Amino acid sequence: MRRVQRGDREAFAELVERYKQQIYNFILRTVRDQTEAEDLTQNTFVQVWKSAKRYRVSAKFSTWLYTIARNLALNEIRRRSRHRAQSLDAPHPDYEEQPLHQVKDGATLIPPDQLVREELFAKVEEAIGDLPENQRTALLLCREEDVTYEEIAEILGVSVSATKSVIHRAREVLRVRLKAYLRTGEWTNQSGPKL
Repeated sequence: MRRVQRGDREAFAELVERYKQQIYNFILRTVRDQTEAEDLTQNTFVQVWKSAKRYRVSAKFSTWLYTIARNLALNEIRRRSRHRAQSLDAPHPDYEEQPLHQVKDGATLIPPDQLVREELFAKVEEAIGDLPENQRTALLLCREEDVTYEEIAEILGVSVSATKSVIHRAREVLRVRLKAYLRTGEWTNQSGPKL
């Protein structure tokens, strides 16, 4: 980042390459729209470039980066809530989609275990999306391997103990909401989503 502060475009390209997938995944799970997540990921790195002079080495780069990504994602969510419009991609209200496993036109059928897995992932994503913003953000950041509780606390602007509490509450809400989909009360199921 010090090299980026001096205008080094190669260093900037390295940072983008190293963090773009993590930031995209985080934003996608926050805004739940692929096109918007791609745009916001790009905007995050544009902001990094524009704000490079203001970056202080006292903060870990990834913490600063996730803070920018989070702020942009929240701004998008707020913008959407002010300007609600039906998506052109959304199905018409009178349209009833036929379940994939009942298609009878000779197309390849999806195996039942894959359907169950896809349903589980969809339910988990829906449940995470319904969490309050701080819980959702904390949980999504907690899933990232290189983001510590201290960094999550800094991104959220709360204490480490409050961060642990928020993550615990989020997991409890998900555990209750997804109880019917889990074999056990544990999140260690290797075939299911990582929480």
